[in-house]
Amino acid sequence: MTITSAMPTAKERPRRTRTKRVSNLPPLKLSQLPPSHIDLRDPLKAVLVCEDCSTWCPITGINSKVQKVVPHHTGKAGAADAVHCRGSNRRIDWDLTIPQWHQALTDAITEASSRAATTVLPTAFSPQTDRILRARKERTPTGRVADWNAVLPPTAATDEHRRLAVAGAAPAEARSVPTDHLTIGRSGS
Repeated sequence: MTITSAMPTAKERPRRTRTKRVSNLPPLKLSQLPPSHIDLRDPLKAVLVCEDCSTWCPITGINSKVQKVVPHHTGKAGAADAVHCRGSNRRIDWDLTIPQWHQALTDAITEASSRAATTVLPTAFSPQTDRILRARKERTPTGRVADWNAVLPPTAATDEHRRLAVAGAAPAEARSVPTDHLTIGRSGS
């Protein structure tokens, strides 16, 4: 099949959603969001983390009067149960300039990097477990052999006791088992 000028072609779709709908939730103030949840490095492609579903969403209408969070779903892309996020089309209050955001982000990075790493503490042992572990460290191979030799006679006595048959264990009035084979004749022959 050849392409002719009469065949329709797909139109280029707009890169960002253009809708007049606005969420009834109060506007998001950029100054109240953590600086790490906003990306204003390229102001024309600004993104932020949606407060409702914690996904990164672009901000639409940068050059227009009203800036909003782009409509999005709460689930993963391509999922069968796509649920529209209630934070979609939410207005944005630009009460933070780009240099102020950059300074707040730098301060947050400095604060996070200055934190001391916590050391992992081992779980607490009971006093009995602690004694056992210390005793194991202090044992020598000679001590282990002596401990094993001390345990062998009682173990051998217990095994010998188990082998003994209990008096009266055999039934006194048991029916004998037939030794000859039964032949079952066919009926009707």
